[in-house]
Amino acid sequence: MRSQAIVSRVVGPETQVIAIHQEHTTMTTATRPIVLILGANGRLGLAAAQAFDAAGWRVLAQVRRAAALGMPARAQLVHGAVNDLQALSAQAAGAQVLVHGLNPPYTRWSSEALPLAQAGMDLAQQLGARFMLPGNVYNFGTHMPPLLRSDTPQLADTRKGRIRVAIEAEMQRRCAAGTLRATVLRAGDFFGAGTGSWFDLVIAKGIGSGKLVYPGPLDVAHPWAYLPDLAQGFVTAANAEGLPSFANLHFAGHTLSGHAFLAALEKAAAALGLARPAGFKRGGMRWGLIRAGGLVIPIWRELAEMAYLWRVPHALDGSSMGPLALPAATPIDAALRASLRALGHGHAAMRAKLWA
Repeated sequence: MRSQAIVSRVVGPETQVIAIHQEHTTMTTATRPIVLILGANGRLGLAAAQAFDAAGWRVLAQVRRAAALGMPARAQLVHGAVNDLQALSAQAAGAQVLVHGLNPPYTRWSSEALPLAQAGMDLAQQLGARFMLPGNVYNFGTHMPPLLRSDTPQLADTRKGRIRVAIEAEMQRRCAAGTLRATVLRAGDFFGAGTGSWFDLVIAKGIGSGKLVYPGPLDVAHPWAYLPDLAQGFVTAANAEGLPSFANLHFAGHTLSGHAFLAALEKAAAALGLARPAGFKRGGMRWGLIRAGGLVIPIWRELAEMAYLWRVPHALDGSSMGPLALPAATPIDAALRASLRALGHGHAAMRAKLWA
């Protein structure tokens, strides 16, 4: 399904602007395609709401509280638990696409991740909407190959990986039965457009005091997804015609070694006036301590289970999205600058320049 809007992206040295051009007539509420975003206040959900709104879609944003800062003014808030099928389907009637942006805390994954996804699928079926899931690389296990393709065998050997495999297997089962249409859009670690990721909680947490912490060996390749780009990927896939009932798409994003990522981050910090005369101090994660502490601290146990993602080199092959004409990725330097500014870094330097 294609909207009448043509989306063009202009990436400047500091900001990313999404311009919307109408072909002939301005779309009305009645003619705009409709997307329901579950968990629209979350990192991915909010980025998706912004991207779909900018592309001319009518956004129905399912939230539990008031809308998060940055929610598009045109978005229609939808209230109700995801398993309240009757209430949500009534509020979201007409939605052609459902983006599943719900993600339980790590410590509740075992009990909540699959039921939440199943409830999202039930709702998509009730609405007749395509179910879109943000996938990750957990499915491929600790012995995954360096390049992950759409047809790479999923040999999960962690609890979270097996849950992810079960979710996608349920999607495929329903699609094969003709009761669901679904898309997995798989990506690496998120950064930008919000908080709660490895980028802001660990790597750049101490950047204001001159310290960077990288979770793994600096010579290992690791994939990253800049959230505004990934959100545009969801819009592109939602607009695509001719997708199979079950589509498994990989979003390449940026794949960098730890050395390259930290070098780009230091360059971005310098551009915002955060450079250090002696350079940034670099540190690593104390995984041994985290594993030991995991015996009594639940979140440390959950993090330790996934530590292999920083030791095992991997990248996502984005050729499955090639035919969809995905806009070019934001250059890593620009993406990191925007991410740091969104976290509040660089403002003091900007004020100093204004008063100079």
